[in-house]
Amino acid sequence: MYKLLRDALFLLPAETSHHLALDSLKLLGKTGLLGKPSALSGKPVRVMGIDFPNPVGLAAGLDKNGEYIDSLAALGFGFIEIGTVTPRPQPGNPKPRLFRLPEAKGIINRMGFNNHGIDYLLENVRNARYQGILGINIGKNFDTPVENAVDDYLIGLRKAYPLAHYITVNISSPNTPGLRKLQYGDDLKNLLHTLREEQAKLAQQYGRYVPVAIKVAPDLNEAEIRDMALVFSSVQIDALIATNTTLDKSSVEGLQHAQEQGGLSGGPLTQHSTEVIRQFRTDMDSNIPIIGVGGILSGVDAKAKLEAGASLVQVYSGFIYRGPELIRECVEATQ
Repeated sequence: MYKLLRDALFLLPAETSHHLALDSLKLLGKTGLLGKPSALSGKPVRVMGIDFPNPVGLAAGLDKNGEYIDSLAALGFGFIEIGTVTPRPQPGNPKPRLFRLPEAKGIINRMGFNNHGIDYLLENVRNARYQGILGINIGKNFDTPVENAVDDYLIGLRKAYPLAHYITVNISSPNTPGLRKLQYGDDLKNLLHTLREEQAKLAQQYGRYVPVAIKVAPDLNEAEIRDMALVFSSVQIDALIATNTTLDKSSVEGLQHAQEQGGLSGGPLTQHSTEVIRQFRTDMDSNIPIIGVGGILSGVDAKAKLEAGASLVQVYSGFIYRGPELIRECVEATQ
């Protein structure tokens, strides 16, 4: 059934079908046809001090504004991550900015953190019935200079803290100029130390500790991973999310839309993302958990991420291509 629906949606422009599919899902949720928000029964796992009912989550990017939380939660995810959200609303990059590569089960996007701002997202969170584990992914506004990026992340951290189970700091999107610079050297150290200090203050203020995960790019060489792993271990981040989309299009060369600018996700990222996870697991403090994401198109892919060293996995592009069946398959494969 999903394949027939997907084939029909794929006749439309990618971003149009994206919104149509989510709006339809929301309508089904309101009619009660989806059932109540609940996670599929799987292998429970404790990560970041949080008890996850199963290790399969939804990655950030699908629901940027928290508008579809309850409907997505009814599909069985063990946790949901919404965003990326910025302090102020912004339109993102000009359209078209989302492209499918069905031959490779890939997607290229250059959305540019299009969202309605964190206040809008948090209002949606307050109105949601979902009681499960919710991550909020925060970023910087495109017009905030990179040298002032920490100010935007502090705004996001402070505002999201009371409502999130965990918060993800996105420093790896390829579609915000200069953002990936924050992954390296003193920029990374300064950002992490500042956020850690603020996190400690917020924990005292609210009487609860909300973990902060860092999301990194796959476009890293061995030396860069080693250096970042040392910083993460020194600062003792709560979790690492590996990986975001890649700028390497060599695996899809010659396919329609392969020349488009933006980050590539889905099938072409599967193996590379897993190898990045494996190296971080080798180089980083073993007490820091990894959430594996990137090219999970089957239960086998999800299991491979766990075997490489991840404790949890997230799906996005694979979910677009496979639908709810992928969630169940991944949950069963990670039992």
